Amino acid sequence: MIEIDNLNKTFVKQIRKKGFKGFLFPEKKEFTAVNNISFNVKKGEIIGFVGPNGAGKSTTIKMLTGIIHPTSGKVTVAGLDPSKDRKKLAYKIGCMFGQKSGLWMHLPAIDTYMLLGAMYDIEKEELEKRIDKLVKEFGIEEIVKIPVRKLSLGQRMICEIVAIMLHNPEILFLDEPTIGLDIMVKEKVRKAILDVNEKFGTTIFLTSHDLGDIEKVCDRIIIIDGGRIIKDENIEELKHEYLSEKFVEIIYDENIENVEFDYSIVSKEENKVIIKVDVSKIKMSEILEKFMKYGNIIDIEALPLPLEEVIYDIYTRVEGGE
Repeated sequence: MIEIDNLNKTFVKQIRKKGFKGFLFPEKKEFTAVNNISFNVKKGEIIGFVGPNGAGKSTTIKMLTGIIHPTSGKVTVAGLDPSKDRKKLAYKIGCMFGQKSGLWMHLPAIDTYMLLGAMYDIEKEELEKRIDKLVKEFGIEEIVKIPVRKLSLGQRMICEIVAIMLHNPEILFLDEPTIGLDIMVKEKVRKAILDVNEKFGTTIFLTSHDLGDIEKVCDRIIIIDGGRIIKDENIEELKHEYLSEKFVEIIYDENIENVEFDYSIVSKEENKVIIKVDVSKIKMSEILEKFMKYGNIIDIEALPLPLEEVIYDIYTRVEGGE
């Protein structure tokens, strides 16, 4: 579904030096945003495309969707060249960018769906069938006739996913679909993504700073940094190698002082302790048992390591030749 071969993108920046001459004749400097990357995505795969800010993720997605043209290299998406066939490609892909809504806030979602159907040249009868099917699949029969501004964030996000599915896209590009959402809403969005993939066989290209999205949704992860791919691996292999390490947050009902722990302490403040452990080797019940002797625990939660920490570890290993 996606083929990328030696893809590069360079930009020219103007650097203005101090003084009148510097203003009139700025220095031009070329920098590389995407540096000779290659990978393929099969039909029906869910790919996690991740990296720190400025790594080249957004530039790559813009080239895949035809928004910008590559400096060199070859790109094929759903059998089309995005830079030459952007209009045709629009009928084969769906895009969702964070919380930038594709719905009209003062209209019910059903009205937006009818407008989008007209934009994609879908016959009215066929459009009504698709809307009916998707609305039932995602269980939003009760909310599609309510103005979008009155919906909860979770309800709106599901309506957004239905909107980008109306024209039967072969590929979905989801850029930070869970950013700013609480835990419950994130889980609903993740389930909706998995449902789309399972029920329609849609290929999904997902970017996220939340490792929970990657761990729970994706089949494979591609990590990019400095415009270069530093890791392309099956998610199960990555889990075994990296994602078994967690931050475990323990909260007591009162402040704890003058205690020593056998684990790597990330932070300790008043009644809260955060430790770093490999949960594939140590059971949560064991951790709970050991920490109960220091006080009454009112909450304990295992959190994924920040993506930046995982990427740094991977990058260090790659640079070290491991």
